[in-house]
Amino acid sequence: YVMAASSPDHAIDAKAYHDGWARSGNITTNVEAYGIPLILKHNTGGHKGGPLFWAHYSYLGLNPKGLSDRYANYWDVNVNHTLINYEYAQENPNDFETYGPNSWGLTASYTRKEGGGIGYAAHSPDDDRGVVSPTAAISSIPYTPEKSMRAMRYFYTDLNDLLWGPAGFYDAFSLEGEDWVAPQYLAIDQGPMVVMIENYRSGLIWDLFMSAPEVKKGLDKLGFSY
Repeated sequence: YVMAASSPDHAIDAKAYHDGWARSGNITTNVEAYGIPLILKHNTGGHKGGPLFWAHYSYLGLNPKGLSDRYANYWDVNVNHTLINYEYAQENPNDFETYGPNSWGLTASYTRKEGGGIGYAAHSPDDDRGVVSPTAAISSIPYTPEKSMRAMRYFYTDLNDLLWGPAGFYDAFSLEGEDWVAPQYLAIDQGPMVVMIENYRSGLIWDLFMSAPEVKKGLDKLGFSY
């Protein structure tokens, strides 16, 4: 919606954002999980935030720090979503061997099918298959730097033989029964790790995107503070 509102030639009206994305205000929620306010309910079931990509894809360029509108402060939304995802893995209601203090992160990725084959799923607390996607914790490093760094070190040091390949961490793994990995890559999962690490380190991509006059115009049109 921000990009569409920023178009110099065919911009959408602000009404499309407020009636579409924000569902006329119904995007907000008072639900909490683990004592953490969810703030917004995205287009997903359940009350624990859905897949972590909600905190990544839109914010590779769009800087959530200080970003707010009539519905939410988006930094708080993303930090809380990440913390809820982490706490779910610690609660681990299904007693999966895969999860632990340094092994967490549920988002859309390849998944383990019955029999050990490779499928695809939007992992979340409401679709929990005992599969961790490294992109989930690593791409969350701006929001949870200590937890994300510990996960990255665990993935690289303890699970190196299983999880590390020629282009970095493989897309997904599970430690249930016989250790399993999807020895493949998805660009939509690899890319956010690189971008969000750099945003955490220097803010480079955020600064470049937010400096565009078209983006500023679009944000102003939709009623954002930034």
